[in-house]
Amino acid sequence: MLGRLKRLFSNPWFWLALMSAAVAAGWYLTQRLAEEELPTGIARGNGRVEAVAIDISARTGGRIRDILAHEGETVSAGQVLAHMDTQQLDAQLREARAQLQRGRIGRDVAESGVLQAEAEHSAALAVVAQREVELGSAEGRLNRSQHLVERNTVPQQTVDDDRARVEGARAALDAARAGAAAAAAGISTARAGIVDAEAAVEAAEAAIERIQAEIDDSALRSPRDGRVQYLVAQPGEVVAGGGRVLNLIDLRDVYMTVFLPTVEAGRLAIGSGARIVLDTAPGVVIPAEVSFLSDVAQFTPRTVETTEERQGLMFRVRVRVAPELLERHADYVKPGLPGVAYVKIDPAAEWPESLRTGLLE
Repeated sequence: MLGRLKRLFSNPWFWLALMSAAVAAGWYLTQRLAEEELPTGIARGNGRVEAVAIDISARTGGRIRDILAHEGETVSAGQVLAHMDTQQLDAQLREARAQLQRGRIGRDVAESGVLQAEAEHSAALAVVAQREVELGSAEGRLNRSQHLVERNTVPQQTVDDDRARVEGARAALDAARAGAAAAAAGISTARAGIVDAEAAVEAAEAAIERIQAEIDDSALRSPRDGRVQYLVAQPGEVVAGGGRVLNLIDLRDVYMTVFLPTVEAGRLAIGSGARIVLDTAPGVVIPAEVSFLSDVAQFTPRTVETTEERQGLMFRVRVRVAPELLERHADYVKPGLPGVAYVKIDPAAEWPESLRTGLLE
C-alpha cells in the first residue's frame, strides 16, 4: 500500500489533476461568493436561451430538386427555401388541361345538339299543325259528302273515299304527334349531354386546381421570419410525405426556461418583469417578462405528505424576450446559450444596480 502511495505521489499527472481540481473549485467558490445578494421580491433561476423551432417539411413524398437556403441564413416569411421535383405533376397538369379542352369541346357539341333538337321539335310541331289542318279538311269534306249522298247527288263511293282520307289524315296526325314527342325527348337527351359535358369540364378544372396546388406546395416556403438552424436532407434525396427538409427558428419567439421552488413560483404572475443575463455577455442585461407558469410541479416526490416536501417542488417558468427587441438584435440571438433569469415575485421590488445598468434597448 505504501509503495502505491509513493508511486502515486511521484506521478506528475496526479499533481496536475489535483491542481486542476483545486483551480476549478476555487473558481466555483469565487463565482458563488461574487453573486450579488438579491433584494427581497426578486428570484433567480438558471437556464438556456431557447427559440420556437419549425420543421419545413414536404407535403407529399418526392425528390428534393434544390435547397436555396443555407444554415445560419436569416429568412423572411414567404421566402422559398427549397423545391421538390415536379416532373410527374407537370405531366399530370398537361393531361388535365387536355381533358379540360376535350370537355369544353364536348360541351359545345352538346349545346349544338340541343339547338338541333329544338329545331327538329319545332319542325315536328309544324308537321303536327299541318296534319291537324289536313284532318280538319278531310273531316269537312266527309261531312259534305254524307249530306250529298243522302240527296243522291254523289255516289256512295265518294263518301267511302272521303272517309278513307279522314282515317289517313288521322293516322298521319298521330304519326306527327309521335314525331314531336320524340323530338321533345331528343331535347332532353341533348340537354343531359350538356350537363355531362359541364361535369367533365368541372372535373378537369378541379384536377387542374389540385395539381397546381401540389406544384405550388412543392416550393417549400418559410411560414414566418426566422433563421435556418440546420438542413435535414440534401438535394437529390427522396423524402416521404411529411418528411423534414430543413429546420429554422423563430427569431420573434425567444425565451429562457427556469425552475423556481413553490414559495417563489406561488408569488409569481404572468406578465411579471424579468431580466436575462447570459454567461457569454455578463455585462448585458436583456429585459423580458414572464410568459408562462406551469400549474403542475416538475419534480414531484412519489408522495407529498409534509410541508418541507411541498416547498421542495419546482415549477417551470418561461421568461420571454419582447419581439420588438429581438427584431433589433436578431443577429445576437443564439439558442442554447446558458445564463440566469431574474424575475420579480413582488411587483413593488426594485431591480438592483447590476440589473439596471447595461440594459439592452
